[in-house]
Amino acid sequence: MDGQSVISHAGYEEHAAKFLVRHPESQRARKFMTAGGGSNRLGELLVRERLISIQQLKAAQDEQKRSGQNLGYTLAKLGFVSDDEITNFLSQQYRVPAVDLNSIEFDPDLLNLVPKDVCERYRVIPISRAGSSLIVAMADPTNLNAIDDIRALTRYAVEPVVASETSILQSIQRVFSERPIDLDAIMGEVDMDGVDVVDTEEDNGSVLELERASEDAPVVKLCNVILLKAIERKASDIHIECYEKSMRVRFRVDGVLSEEMPIPLKLKNAVISRMKIMSNLDISERRLPQDGRIKLKLGGGKEMDFRVSVLPTLWGEKIVLRLLDKSNLQLDMTKLGFDRDQLDPFLKAIHLPFGMVLVTGPTGSGKTTTLYSALSELNKVSENISTAEDPVEFNLAGINQVQMKDDIGLNFAAALRSFLRQDPDIVMVGEIRDFETAEIAVKAALTGHLVLSTLHTNDAPATISRLLNMGVEPFLVTASVNLIVAQRLARKICPECKEEVKVPFETLREVGFSTHDAKNTKIFKGRGCRGCSEKGYRGRIALYEVMPFGENLKEAVLQGVSPAELKGAMIRDGVRTLRMSGIRKVMEGVTTIDEVTRTTAPDDVRILAAAGIT
Repeated sequence: MDGQSVISHAGYEEHAAKFLVRHPESQRARKFMTAGGGSNRLGELLVRERLISIQQLKAAQDEQKRSGQNLGYTLAKLGFVSDDEITNFLSQQYRVPAVDLNSIEFDPDLLNLVPKDVCERYRVIPISRAGSSLIVAMADPTNLNAIDDIRALTRYAVEPVVASETSILQSIQRVFSERPIDLDAIMGEVDMDGVDVVDTEEDNGSVLELERASEDAPVVKLCNVILLKAIERKASDIHIECYEKSMRVRFRVDGVLSEEMPIPLKLKNAVISRMKIMSNLDISERRLPQDGRIKLKLGGGKEMDFRVSVLPTLWGEKIVLRLLDKSNLQLDMTKLGFDRDQLDPFLKAIHLPFGMVLVTGPTGSGKTTTLYSALSELNKVSENISTAEDPVEFNLAGINQVQMKDDIGLNFAAALRSFLRQDPDIVMVGEIRDFETAEIAVKAALTGHLVLSTLHTNDAPATISRLLNMGVEPFLVTASVNLIVAQRLARKICPECKEEVKVPFETLREVGFSTHDAKNTKIFKGRGCRGCSEKGYRGRIALYEVMPFGENLKEAVLQGVSPAELKGAMIRDGVRTLRMSGIRKVMEGVTTIDEVTRTTAPDDVRILAAAGIT
């Protein structure tokens, strides 16, 4: 940054005094700020300079009360004034230089000085250092409380420059998520000559040696870095894998695995042992699978749980950790991905006094989240709710959750039997895996209880076939099942780099678009940007196939029709298949054709034709 870009590097006290003397209004701004009136001051100044009208200010203040966002951000969001106009205005008003953060190369050393939570709280980000001064981009250059805190934290005099709140928040998310793990620095503390690679299980070292290696400071730090980096990247799973000549760590982000970093093979046993110790597992057992749990305490009172699975492989033990972040658990069904015409029958089914509601899909398709959201909707003081889970992923207040333990005979069937002696109103069974569990669940649904559960099938009609194959009689299935939901998770297009693309008409028809939709739909995808790590996707949304079990379908089951015929009857009843739901999300600009074809199977054209769909 050149000399024109920042103010002179005087001492902090001298600079603050001159700043307030030059701009008496900033003293009032400090009073407004501490009294919660800084936003009002900005609005008054913008009206005075005729950048916005009084009516626009009032509309923005009303929106601000609803959203809780900063006034400048709200004005820009409503389109009354641009971020650049606000930034230039503040720069001129307070005679502080404005900066374009998109052109800044951020120094990792400076980012270490000011933690991410401080940057987010004060809407600031450090951009440069000159001598004893730290140049900090601020959305509000009059926020002397922020300047005081940063100065105390860093021991540097703080020189403010101004940038828009939007660009600061985007830069914070981008640069803190992109900060590379300095593996060399961590590993530089390790005496590599003191760790040997061994090939046979018998020579893997004694338990005492493994414990000592796992407690070595660099190994502890490396394992902590892996866990914290996964939290920062919003990963759902961590895979630590051993091969003949390498060891790697992969994160699953938005449903897709990508390699994060390699680990020196000589640290294999130490890293695995450290993870097992953190999970309270037996580090001497290297022949059998083990399951455990890690609870990590983070800043601000936040806690993160990791469900840990250890599996012996040919070249060592593979560890998979599932991140369970209760703060990110989405229990609002309107935000899960349900369309209105899907949500209404689902809500109707779960509010019935008895019967079964089944959710189906592969592992990792969001079944548990859907069931938890249903339980959250039903969770009232007047209802006795019990769940049998394997494992219990999240603790829900007011609900009796039971962890399955097959080694002592506590399985789904045993738990379900016990629930029925506990005066239940609503029962949730983690999974129906066998005839015994299915039989008890059906009987519970027929005797005045609402039963929620999951199965592993490809779509909603196949769930009926699965129950019949387990041995449940057709008349019991039709009498007990209220509704079946099949679901998948698709990645959402990154909103920051979303752009329209041209897709051939024939391609859209092959995917399943109707002739009319293929001609008139705008198709979007993500170009790739820093905000989404150049992937073009950020976040996921559920695709649903919601099949109410009405009279037509019940009659078809009693007649013994095939799954294909059952699916045709479902479509004739107006139910959208998973592929149709995916196509609707593409038409809404939420996801891409690639995601829909990756996560859903195409519908049989013969079934569609028989149902009158072309």
